[in-house]
Amino acid sequence: MAKQDKPLSLAKEATGPESEFMKEIPYYLPLDEAISLALQHKLPCQVENIALDDAHQRILAEDLRSKVNDPPFDNSAMDGFAVQFNDTEQAPTTLDIVAVSQAAAGDENLSITSGQAVRIMTGAPIPSGADAIIPIEACSIHHNQVTLNQPSKPHFIRKCGENISENEVGLKKGTYLTPQAISMCATMGYATIPVIQRLKIGIISTGDELKPPGTDLAYGEIYESNSYGISGLIKMLGHTPIRYPAVHDSIEALREQFNIAANECDLFITSGGVSMGEWDYVRKLMETEGNLVFWRVKIRPGSPPLFGHWNDTPMFGLPGNPVSSHVVFRMLVTPYLRGSIGTTYPQDQIVHARLRSKVRSTTDCLTLRRVTLKSTPDGFTADQPKHQGSGNIDSLSSADGLTLLKPGQSGDVGEQIEVLLL
Repeated sequence: MAKQDKPLSLAKEATGPESEFMKEIPYYLPLDEAISLALQHKLPCQVENIALDDAHQRILAEDLRSKVNDPPFDNSAMDGFAVQFNDTEQAPTTLDIVAVSQAAAGDENLSITSGQAVRIMTGAPIPSGADAIIPIEACSIHHNQVTLNQPSKPHFIRKCGENISENEVGLKKGTYLTPQAISMCATMGYATIPVIQRLKIGIISTGDELKPPGTDLAYGEIYESNSYGISGLIKMLGHTPIRYPAVHDSIEALREQFNIAANECDLFITSGGVSMGEWDYVRKLMETEGNLVFWRVKIRPGSPPLFGHWNDTPMFGLPGNPVSSHVVFRMLVTPYLRGSIGTTYPQDQIVHARLRSKVRSTTDCLTLRRVTLKSTPDGFTADQPKHQGSGNIDSLSSADGLTLLKPGQSGDVGEQIEVLLL
């Protein structure tokens, strides 16, 4: 029988790790094990060449070696005069001005001898024979002579190749292309660069109670918000989100949407329906018709996520509570995407902070409570100003970081803890 034709009764029978369908599925894993297991199923990534103007927030697909030396020649770091250092160790010293060197009009044959100086602009080539630059503010000019009012220093000359040498790797594969990285590409001589093709990542929210923002709510209904937050997280990673309409609590409707997403996307993510309830159809459908790799992870909040394949397309099932959905994406989906495409972006920023309020920890899970941070002369302090219910997205939107309390670690006032910056 084809996958899509399996009866609903099978889904209803598979309710947890005790079911026949779950006996061989890794269950309730530590976070690092879940990440490692997911990364055994990396996404295939394609490479495309794009213009620098289109490269912002893309991921470099190959090491880039510089086509040139930077700088390509010795040049001045200051507006002033190119001189011979031995002429200028004592001040004041008066020299003859014999030429001008400009950044856009270099003369390969320009040179000086003892007693001479060349007026030079920032970025202009250093004349042959010169080995020092006197800043313009340290000079007095009278007709064709310049008086140096202070002793010279052998500074202010940028040496050929001191930033990067020809054929040296300037940017490594996996680099997230910031404006400064794109400028580096241009400096190395690249008009186009190879990047990882943006992944298409589908987002499916589930639940009869979900309504689009801006519509009227009936009693018992709520606005669907998770897909918008997940979409933003995907964009921050440099990929393309595809938000699908929320799916009602129906095996048939969910199966249909899974088929669409698997066909159109490289990866898709669901929100809701992954726990142990009667209406948690995402889990039930994956148990009976999908290829489930693991279910549940030892983190709080957000312990129910699952990972598997639907029609050979990888998928993550995230919890439906807004905080849990965001936290699981950050802790599980982000490292999976990082590992799949071979980048370190975004790097986790972790600080140490002293607790100003007690944080409830757990004995078996990594505890990820939302905290605000304050910088003090003695370092950061962390406070938990809002209630920590996983449905309280305000507690996340106003937070600076997540606690990284290891299983069994105390969250008492005064304790020094690690905090993952949001």
